[in-house]
Formats: sequence, structure tokens, C-alpha cells
Amino acid sequence: MVSIIIYIIAGLGAGVGTGLAGLSAAAVISPMLITFCGFEAYEAVGIALASDVLASAVSAYTYGKNKNLDIKNGLVMLVSVLCFTMVGSWIASLVPNTAMGGFSVFMTLLLGVKFIVRPVMATKEKQEEKSARQKVVSSILCGVIIGFICGFIGAGGGMMLLLILTGVLGYELKTAVGTSVFIMTFTALTGAVSHVAVSGSMPDTTALVVCIIATLVGARFSALFANKASAKTLNRVTGVVLAALGAAMIIVKFFVK
Repeated sequence: MVSIIIYIIAGLGAGVGTGLAGLSAAAVISPMLITFCGFEAYEAVGIALASDVLASAVSAYTYGKNKNLDIKNGLVMLVSVLCFTMVGSWIASLVPNTAMGGFSVFMTLLLGVKFIVRPVMATKEKQEEKSARQKVVSSILCGVIIGFICGFIGAGGGMMLLLILTGVLGYELKTAVGTSVFIMTFTALTGAVSHVAVSGSMPDTTALVVCIIATLVGARFSALFANKASAKTLNRVTGVVLAALGAAMIIVKFFVK
């Protein structure tokens, strides 16, 4: 029963992060399963990536329905992200258990602080000022880096996508999150399948099912809220949520034994 409660809390927290800011579910689920339930890192990442699939898909649908999803340019980044997610997942299977997932918790906290201190107030019109060639080249290069990180540690991909889409490609926040979760739907699916294929076995069924359902619920409601909120409010709420999740994960990872 205690384990199921942990699965639910981890899933809901991950879902809120996904629907609100395109955060990878592994940034929350993986450290909680590893710390409180004794899961091996590779299995925990596989469960988190599987939980990401439906949560990201329903979030992408919600953002798309509200015209906050750039599929055309997102597909360009998706190709390179998918390829290097598989590469990262394979390399992760060769790395010692303790070496995985170290930096993502700090990335979550820092990105949250960034949105609070320097909110993204770009408009859709501003993003259109960049040339198609600039967008394609940036998307491919960034996709290579993001895909590898997503496959290797199962976390960081969503955060880096959000950072790249807002900071490098000039997306306004809602479209950045919508495009991010659209890409994460496929990277999470690729990563989850790769993890199962490499390990040769399915992860814990109870943990998998509960985390998927909880993450889906959290993502659905947070995505609905995000699309109705103003840009200023969304920046603040996103910043606070990311900072809180990042701080909580740092405590869990480094101070809870």
C-alpha cells in the first residue's frame, strides 16, 4: 500500500510537470522509485518513460486544440531527437546504476527560477521573424543533444526542449510547451520501447500501471489550466512548480536515505 501511494504521488507530480511545462516524467518518477521503492535506475527510467507517453500525448492534444502547437517545425526536431534517444538508451544500459540521473534535478530547479526571474513573454509573431533555414538547422542540432540526454537518463529532454524552444527558437511559452510535449510523446515511446528491448523484460506491472494512470490524470488537468491562463500567470506558475519539484527532488536524491 505504501508503494502504491508513492507511485500515485510520483505520477501526479510528474503529470503536473508534463502538462504545465513539458517536464519529463522521469525527472520526478525515477528518483522517487529509486529512493523510496528500491528500483534499479534502468527499470525506474523505463517506467517513467512509459508514463510519459500518454501524458505527453493528451497534453499535446490539449495544446493543439487551443492552437498552441507547432507541428511543422516540431517534426524537424523530432527526427534527430528520436534517433539519438535510441543511442542514449543503449549507452545507458552500459553505464553503472549510480551514474544515471544526476544533473536533471538541478536543471529542474534552475529552469523554474529562470521562469520566475526572466519570464518568457515572446509572441507567436516574433517567432516567425526567424528564417526557415535557421529554424531547421537549430532544430536538428538541438534535437541531437536533447535526444541523447532523454535516452540516456530519461530526464532532461523535456526541460531542454522547453529551454531551447523559448530561448533559442523564440517560441512563446504555450506554443513551446505544446510543441515540447508533442515531441516528448514520441521520444518517450521510443525510449520506453528501447529500455524494454535492451533489458529483455517488462518492468514491475503495478508500478507501471499506477504511474501511467496518475501521470495521465495530472497532465490532463494541468494542460487544461495552462491553456486558459495568461502568459504572465503561466510563467509564474510554471516557475514555481518547476522550482518546487526541483528542490524536492534534490532533497529526495541527496538527503533522504
